[in-house]
Amino acid sequence: MSMFQYDFMIRALVGALVVGLAAPALGIYLVQRRMSLIGDGIGHVALTGVGVGLLLDRSPVITAVIVAAAGAVAIELLRERGRTSGDLALAMLFYGGIAGGVMLVGLSKNSSNANLMSYLFGSLITTSSTDLVVIVVLGAGVLAAMLLLRPALFAICHDEEYAKVSGLPVRTLNVLLAVTTAVTVTIAMRTVGLLLVSALMVVPVAAAQQVTRGFRGTMAAAMGLGVLSAGTGVWLAGEANTAAGATIVVLAIAAFLALSVGAATWRVLRRQLPALPRTADVEPPDVVLER
Repeated sequence: MSMFQYDFMIRALVGALVVGLAAPALGIYLVQRRMSLIGDGIGHVALTGVGVGLLLDRSPVITAVIVAAAGAVAIELLRERGRTSGDLALAMLFYGGIAGGVMLVGLSKNSSNANLMSYLFGSLITTSSTDLVVIVVLGAGVLAAMLLLRPALFAICHDEEYAKVSGLPVRTLNVLLAVTTAVTVTIAMRTVGLLLVSALMVVPVAAAQQVTRGFRGTMAAAMGLGVLSAGTGVWLAGEANTAAGATIVVLAIAAFLALSVGAATWRVLRRQLPALPRTADVEPPDVVLER
């Protein structure tokens, strides 16, 4: 008997696939900017949004999006103006966000350890039809922004000063990147949980970097690995009765280790083979900044 005959499993699979596709598409820009851990910080702020939603008896997903987006924009403006260091800003996100979230969840009428854990570590099987609609719509928006604005976003991540000189709206793009990070963190909290969401943004990108060259190829490979990890993780979690979020992340890390070992082995073998002609490493035209 297939587990996907149940509606809640189908919703879980669709939600996981959407997040598995959108998270690495955004994560590659965060990795490029050396901001791989910002997803963790915003995840903690999103927990405060969850607490606000439960306290006011509103949709926790919507309130989490609003609060996380506000926190992400505030951190981006602080970073831009140089009033506080990046690590200090992230520390404030980590500690203030999770403290506020736990306190507000405790004050709500729906307070319970199980309720809190479902947001911290994910609970795919409890994804409602309304949650799924929000996940699909917001996930599609994030994915569209990352793909359509790829040349401009690549430019600000690679060299922000050059992007300013070239006339790009750097501040607007930075704020957009911050907001889409907050949105991705929020929609992923049902899939892998707020404490593991950063892994789904970063690990597929790190795995793809082991075997690809160029920004576009890495992005495509990372998205493929994200979808594969998410889909396989949901199926394996259903078969083995394990936590879906943790299973997805473990599979992504396993893919990273396998590709790392494979790439290292290939480099060793290649040094022992006769020299082969090599092509120059040039970025594809669509990610080269043009006026």
